Parts: sequence; structure tokens; C-alpha cells
Amino acid sequence: MGKAARWVLEYLPFPSDILEVAVEDLAKCLQRASSNRVGLKRARALHSAAKQSIGLTTGLTGARKRLGVCLQELRFYAGQLEASEVQLAEALAATGLAEALLSVPGIGVITAAGFLAEVGDVAHYRHSRQIQKLAGLNLTEQSSGEKRGSRTISKRGRPGLRRVLYQMALALIGHNAEFRALYQHLRTRSRNPLAGTPALVALMCKAIRILFYLAKNQERYDGSKVWSPAGVEPKQAA
Repeated sequence: MGKAARWVLEYLPFPSDILEVAVEDLAKCLQRASSNRVGLKRARALHSAAKQSIGLTTGLTGARKRLGVCLQELRFYAGQLEASEVQLAEALAATGLAEALLSVPGIGVITAAGFLAEVGDVAHYRHSRQIQKLAGLNLTEQSSGEKRGSRTISKRGRPGLRRVLYQMALALIGHNAEFRALYQHLRTRSRNPLAGTPALVALMCKAIRILFYLAKNQERYDGSKVWSPAGVEPKQAA
């Protein structure tokens, strides 16, 4: 939930509350609450929605108290999450790999720490394919008798690691230009284009190779080595 949304729930939770505030004043409050991320456009949208909403007309006192309790719980859990992130950052820094892993745009403390928590010491692995197998992302053939089936990932590894890599792949598509370009290429290439899920799996495997290389060699991310449209295998994918 965004900061502006939390502010509205805190101070103007019902349509009648919103309509008591001028659009311009509401915009200023939203700007302050969100550090200028939202403003007049959101304020106008809220006013418009409030005018069309039937809202609550009875039991407002009780509803406000219930909402207050929910907000208190939200603040508590938000504080717990912040404390956990601080601890994760400290643990990640202690590994000596934070600078290398966090140099990848789209990879933050939570995903980097989650990756290492599932994988352990990367020095124990000789090749990134071992981590791919640990995640259950290695390909197996589904067949019975003499009939050959399709090749799918085995899913015989750590489900926790697969979840971390899945979230990592989504973040990389959203915040990493090279991974986003690679994903679009996999989906739209003329030869053997991939559907959404197989393309995400391909990115998860690519992320494993990149992180393994960076951690092993204590190097920072270089986007130019991630992927080449010409199909040249990048050095960081070793």
C-alpha cells in the first residue's frame, strides 16, 4: 500500500470526509504524504469517486474505530518488515557479496538475501547448473513407454528458491533494461518464441548464471555482457 493511500485511510477514510476537503488542498496533502509521487490528478480522481459513491451513512463511529485498529496493525507489521529488512541487509553485508549482487538493477536486499539463504555458500558450487538443479529448473522429459513427451522443468529442487527466483525475474523485467529486452526477445523471436511462463523460467536461469558469476568473481554487474541480440554468449553467463 502506497503512502498516499495510507494517508487517505488515516485521515479521510470515507467519501463524506473527502468531499469536505477542496481538491487543491487534498492534492497538497497527497503530495506531502507521497513525497510528490501523486498530487492533483489523484485528488481529482478521489473527489470524483467520492461523489459517485453511496458511502456509509450509518455506523460511522464504529467503522472508524475498526479501521483505526486495522491501521494500527498495519503500522506494526510495517515496522516489523522494516526491522527484518535491516537485519537482512546486515546479514547480506556479512557475506561480502552485497556489493556484487546489489549492483544488478532490479535485485534488492530481500531477493539477494533470499537467494543466498536458499543456496548457501556459492563456493560450494562448481557451476551455475548445480544451482539451477537445486532450484528444480533443470529440464526433464515427460515420457511413458515408447512415447516421448515434452521437456519441462523437474521441480525437484527447493520450492523456496524457485519462489525467490520467480520474484527476482519479475523485478528484473520491471527494472533491468537488459533483462526486459531479453524477455521481449524470447516472447517475440521468429524461431521458437516462448510463452510467458517458459520465458520467465529462462530469465530465472539467466539470473542464476549472472549471480553465480558475480559472486564467484566478486565483480559488479555489466549490462553489456548480459545478452546480445546476435546471440553471443556473454561472459557473465558462464
